[in-house]
Amino acid sequence: MATTTDYLKLHFIVFLWGFTAILGLLISIPTVEMVLYRTLLAALGMGAFIFWQGGSLRLSQGDIVKLLVIGFIVCFHWLAFFGSARVSNASVSLVGFATNSLWAAILEPWMNRNRIKKFELLLGAIVIVGLYVIFSFNFEYKLGLALGIASGFSAALFSVLNAKMVRRIDPYAITFYEMVGAFIAAALFLPVYKYTLAEQNNLRLIPTSLDWVYIALLAWVCTVYAFSMAVKLMKKLSVFFIQLTLNLEPVYGIIMALIILGDSEKMGLNFYAGTLIIISAVVAYPWLKNKFDKPAFMR
Repeated sequence: MATTTDYLKLHFIVFLWGFTAILGLLISIPTVEMVLYRTLLAALGMGAFIFWQGGSLRLSQGDIVKLLVIGFIVCFHWLAFFGSARVSNASVSLVGFATNSLWAAILEPWMNRNRIKKFELLLGAIVIVGLYVIFSFNFEYKLGLALGIASGFSAALFSVLNAKMVRRIDPYAITFYEMVGAFIAAALFLPVYKYTLAEQNNLRLIPTSLDWVYIALLAWVCTVYAFSMAVKLMKKLSVFFIQLTLNLEPVYGIIMALIILGDSEKMGLNFYAGTLIIISAVVAYPWLKNKFDKPAFMR
């Protein structure tokens, strides 16, 4: 049963994740190299924490393989998310990511073989309307928003998969193996990236001292703590609700981006109107859930 503390923890996690797009822009090395180091530090940090707690990483070979594969999806999510911010800005990346609730409304019942809830699809449709408002004007960051939407889809996908795994596997072990999988995925992608997308076919594998500080914050605060806590909350909160609450990430992120990054984050009226429509789905969810998603004996 979820408590008020659980909801407060979720919102604190969302606040932390709202800061990640800003950190991604403050780091000087390119996205792929950044994700490589983030996942490495996160895996090492999570492993050290589990060892300090006296926990165990012993799992069946099949579960380890599944978690490593989910880690590949996590890697794709971060590449798309931070790549979106780099080709546009933090605000566009965060708004594209907000489509995660729509994807969760489709993926969760489909993968769990449950009935699709109409009010969840309605909220997902509201998200689409918000995106249409943003796109309907002369919007210059189409690639950035497309990558942001891809990051939202992949976030919903690995969240649905994690909700199944956390029923029988410790959240910290899930986080560790998924960070290992994400690191392996980033390392495997590195040579492909070098000869296709990297500037002048060169990698930038030496972060600055300040880069290491920002990457450590991404790895240990926004990943080791926030990611593992989010996985733990999946025991009590539905994937759709978690994904829908994550739509507040653009609100926190855009406000912080305007304060920290200044004019580069200022957008047109249509952007903020569309964002407001998307965020309205978050506000509507508790009321709609209470009205339409009651157990049969309560109706």
